[in-house]
Amino acid sequence: MPFQSTEFNLTDKPKGFRSAIEELLSIRGLSNPSEGIGLSGADPFYKTPYKVGETVSAVLTTIGIAANDLWELRHGRRQGLAVDLAHAAASLRTVDYTRKQKPDGLYAPVPPSDSMAQMLTVTQPWATKDSRWFLPHLNLPSLSQKVLGVLQCENTVEGVSSSVGRWKGEDLEQAIADAGACGGLIRTPAEWLAHPQGQYLSARPVIEIRKVREGTPKPLVGGTRPLDGIRTLDLTRILAGPIAGRTLGEHGADVLMVTAPHLPQVAEHVRDTSHGKRSCFLDFEVTEQAAIFRDLVQTADVVIDGYRPGALTKKGFGREQLFDLCPGLIHLSVSCFGSGGPFQGRAGWEQVAQAVTGICHTYGEAIGAGQPKLVFAPMCDYLTGYLGALGVMLALARRAKEGGSYEVNVSLCQSAMFIQRRGLLDSFDAAPGSMTDAEVEKLYVRTETPNHGKMLTLGPVLQMSETMPRWVRPAPHFGMDQPVWLST
Repeated sequence: MPFQSTEFNLTDKPKGFRSAIEELLSIRGLSNPSEGIGLSGADPFYKTPYKVGETVSAVLTTIGIAANDLWELRHGRRQGLAVDLAHAAASLRTVDYTRKQKPDGLYAPVPPSDSMAQMLTVTQPWATKDSRWFLPHLNLPSLSQKVLGVLQCENTVEGVSSSVGRWKGEDLEQAIADAGACGGLIRTPAEWLAHPQGQYLSARPVIEIRKVREGTPKPLVGGTRPLDGIRTLDLTRILAGPIAGRTLGEHGADVLMVTAPHLPQVAEHVRDTSHGKRSCFLDFEVTEQAAIFRDLVQTADVVIDGYRPGALTKKGFGREQLFDLCPGLIHLSVSCFGSGGPFQGRAGWEQVAQAVTGICHTYGEAIGAGQPKLVFAPMCDYLTGYLGALGVMLALARRAKEGGSYEVNVSLCQSAMFIQRRGLLDSFDAAPGSMTDAEVEKLYVRTETPNHGKMLTLGPVLQMSETMPRWVRPAPHFGMDQPVWLST
């Protein structure tokens, strides 16, 4: 796609794209950028009334603007930006396009694991006793058992649907939350905005960036990429947090995933969200390993945290404790329900965010399903990851100029509301839903991973005229790297 050489201009862009960028630029808080923005294509891409393609294209474009802010601090110049809307929308379903080389040398789709296929059949809206709809989330064995413990049933469509039907919707939502499990009552958009949690989020920006401590500026000097030398600890799993880390890596950050062997993972998500990163094992319950992590934090720039509020505080690595260890740190929190409100401490996933915010309700109505339905693309997860990376980049620019330590908060529910604010399409019957083989071939990155062999996967979508986003290494095998920073 050719880069536009004209000055910054949104008047010729689709309404959803334009309004999304304007909202994000208000968070950036600077004068409009000077570079031209290229956008090709238009919604609908997915068969949904939501302007998914326009929204994700706008977020990726704003990431490019933030990368340019950092590049300008390093070298005094900016770059041209371009995004293809179909490519951006397809990036929300990377798993659909991933191919693995077979023994005969040909590449074939990678089928989902049996556990993932099972999860998708039962993690759906089910009718309740009081004519409402409720979505229980049954991913990962430990969380699934908590849900089944409340429902007192087997993990089957028949068992889950029948058990949900014996509960009143709000009673079940509270019981699931009390058990530390995941699920959500299906609400209309109006019901969500009237709910205390919806009201809390409505009063806050989609990305919350707050300077929490003063400090000396940390200028950005030299480098061949916007995030060169930025050390990032990625403590997240499945799916938004890893996308935030992967996006930072695309622009040059040293991203080190930190997990432990006993923590559950979803193989296909790990494969598609770990490109460009390194991986180490550190168990915070082991004193010596916790000490190694503490040393890493002291020389880090960014920590990405996807734990429930308070979980890491008990281990000595809560947000305030991290700021004590590393003045000038940027802490990104990725959650389902946001930085506060009555649901703050609840865990959640893509499907839960779609349920509670009204997306399921509206989509079900739009397709004439007669009941709420999930939009299959994990748009909230990916958007939240992209927004998290954007927030970190904006905070890095502030730190470079004025110093300080920063909190950045993003959430799945905020991302759902961000999509809803773009409005609805009048028609989406002609949406292709996927790219053609010829289109996909242009985007494929050929890689060889330690645990999956030779792969084809969709590469970074954002185009930049000078520092094209890219991955410098394939997705690692868990724990294969040492818990050290790369030398700079």
